[in-house]
Amino acid sequence: MPPLVSSPRASVSAPSRREARRRQTHAALIDSAMRLLSTRGFDATTVDEIAASAGISRRTLFRYFPTKADIVTAWAQNMTDVLTASVESCPETFGPREIIRTALEAVVPEMAENRAEAFAFVYLIERTPALLSVSLRKYARWEEALAAALASRLPRSPDQALAARVAARSAIAAFRTALDEWIRLKGRPALVPILRKVLVLQADLLALPA
Repeated sequence: MPPLVSSPRASVSAPSRREARRRQTHAALIDSAMRLLSTRGFDATTVDEIAASAGISRRTLFRYFPTKADIVTAWAQNMTDVLTASVESCPETFGPREIIRTALEAVVPEMAENRAEAFAFVYLIERTPALLSVSLRKYARWEEALAAALASRLPRSPDQALAARVAARSAIAAFRTALDEWIRLKGRPALVPILRKVLVLQADLLALPA
């Protein structure tokens, strides 16, 4: 699946054929493993089954990923890369709310090739106790990327950096709430409208007079 946005940190030179094949195998392995893990369950799936589903040997699998959790971490890292690139490419005219909405929505199309798989992958990482640390690290990195972008867009004040962190963490809370609602609805509706609804509710509630 082609990335929604290109990272400005990407090398301008084309990768070698060997590197291109390695990246292709890496991506294909993640897709194959995520489908299997989300279907059979993280704990019930063996490393040998993952290798077989990807058409590679156990030894080759370990060259790419030492553990099953590392595969899910790699999938989550792709989401982080997309969010970070989206934040960095936001025009200077974008305010905090536009940055947050744009960055969070950019992640959704990159989850999987279709809604059913995206839901299965999200359910896997959000509802598997063994993957809690993976999920939390992902959100922590999202917060860092958002906070860094927002810090330069907020009004100058002694609390500018603190305000950026508050806004970033609030944004991640909204995204996680949208995922919870999506899971409650069993992935039937599209995720983006739910996310937009949650962001609007959040903004409206915080705007209420004390």
